[in-house]
Amino acid sequence: MRKTNWLLLALALVLSMFLAACSGGSDDTGGNEGDGGEDTEETEDGSSEEGSDGESADGEQVLNLAESADIPTLDPSMATDVVAFQWLGSTTDGLYRLGEGGEVEPGIAKSHEVSEDGLTWTFDLREDAKWTNGDPVTAQNFVYAWQRAVNPETGSEYGPYMLGGVVKNAASIAEGETPVEDLGVTAVDDYTFEVVLEQPTPYFESLTAFGTFLPMNESFVEEQGEDYALEAENTIANGPFKLTEWNHGEGWTVVKNEDYWDAENVQLEQINVKVVKDVATAVNLYETGQIDRAGLSAEFVDQYRSNDAFKITEEPTLFYLKMNQENEILGNVNARKAIQSVIDRQGITDVILNNGSIPAVGDVPRNFTMHPESGEDFRDINGDLVETDVEQAQEHWATAKEELGIEEATLEYLGGDTETAQKMDAFIKDQLEQLEGLSVEVVSVPFKERLRRDTAMEYQLQNSGWGPDYIDPNTFLNMWVTDGGNNMTGYANEEYDALIEKANTELAQKPVERFETFLEAEKMLIEEDAVLAPLYQRAVAQLWKPYLKGVITNPMGAEYTYKHAYIEGK
Repeated sequence: MRKTNWLLLALALVLSMFLAACSGGSDDTGGNEGDGGEDTEETEDGSSEEGSDGESADGEQVLNLAESADIPTLDPSMATDVVAFQWLGSTTDGLYRLGEGGEVEPGIAKSHEVSEDGLTWTFDLREDAKWTNGDPVTAQNFVYAWQRAVNPETGSEYGPYMLGGVVKNAASIAEGETPVEDLGVTAVDDYTFEVVLEQPTPYFESLTAFGTFLPMNESFVEEQGEDYALEAENTIANGPFKLTEWNHGEGWTVVKNEDYWDAENVQLEQINVKVVKDVATAVNLYETGQIDRAGLSAEFVDQYRSNDAFKITEEPTLFYLKMNQENEILGNVNARKAIQSVIDRQGITDVILNNGSIPAVGDVPRNFTMHPESGEDFRDINGDLVETDVEQAQEHWATAKEELGIEEATLEYLGGDTETAQKMDAFIKDQLEQLEGLSVEVVSVPFKERLRRDTAMEYQLQNSGWGPDYIDPNTFLNMWVTDGGNNMTGYANEEYDALIEKANTELAQKPVERFETFLEAEKMLIEEDAVLAPLYQRAVAQLWKPYLKGVITNPMGAEYTYKHAYIEGK
């Protein structure tokens, strides 16, 4: 009865519930983990809207949006969440950008060549790209940024994680074993950038579109010192837009960058963003014309499902409970398996979310990567690695208590501070407390503080999530290697590490064997070691003003590309 009551009470989306990756969770849906990742505007049938090429804008070219959390930083080396990566991607061009359908398109790089052994990549840079202070964008800007990202003195999470094992010497530099100058990057001349990899990397081209790989203007960064990227006046841009106003906790404004190399194809003049943590408030702002897009939680989905402005977008973004194995209880595999089995995932997606999300049953999402020979979906091959079974959960929990020598336990659950996040957290607390003798204490904190606590491993349980940084199973599975930059669970398994290492070294150019090694690794991670308790693969239900055209939805990095967006018929 108690579970049913929570199903009736809880709202939909988990706002601000995951750190970056990469793709999931900006706008009205929160942050990426490290909480990851990696959209064109969609038509009513869910297909992608064409970009602005060949289309003419009319009316005032001002877009008004909502985000559920403030930007923690606009420093590419320090960004770890989807909000930061969204606005870095809007204000800064890397070597490449993501275009329609997730395809890479030119950014600062016009083209590139790859050596026969797949190790040396040479990028030909455009000569008409400028920073907003008038400086040219050069190869040295990339050398500086990538070196800074792996320099242990910087303290970047994503630098060692994204470059380590990919760019030559990145991992040993991050460990303090090799001078930063030995990173495999060279400015051959002002407009020729050379990168040497550790081994052939199938996804490297798309990787260069991710926020950690953005260039940085060294003289500007050094001039700003500790204030760099923390206020509007301490930021610099070379992309379609530039940040002009930033009122922390309230919102920010970006305007068209008239000095952008491709400014003639940017039609929006301004984007205003409000920080709105409550779905009902966002919907009211949408209805009153104050914002042009609003995310919907469960009770609003049914209300608006027949509305022409209603859209559902499936995303390759996973949410799960992270369990800190440095905690005595969560260090027990049977306790973790109990937590995996006790949660009603179908209830979360069907009743609480009600937005097209589906139960997560592994660590690689559905409709993300396919077997290179058979074309079968990764998820279909590995199947459901977890299932809801309260009886089995109680058995695992009883075994865990016996092994730990306890009868009762209390676990702290780190959650978000938005209204919907708190209600989702309350539902999960209710599920977990079905385990006999377990009490769960929810601690709700702002998104930026949750990022800090995750990094410092100052949590026991945490609702977290990950959107991809590139299109490959490795973006989800590589996270959990021993001491990985985004592991933050205390998990360490030499056998798992060896599988990931093998997939990315000796099997790097053997796609079938590499794919099957990832299948084996996922089973070990979820089924055997119970490192995570999968919750759901996200879909987003939203209202879009019909006059908003040309927005690109991305599978990784910045969730949306506004470079080609425009207002028509407002």
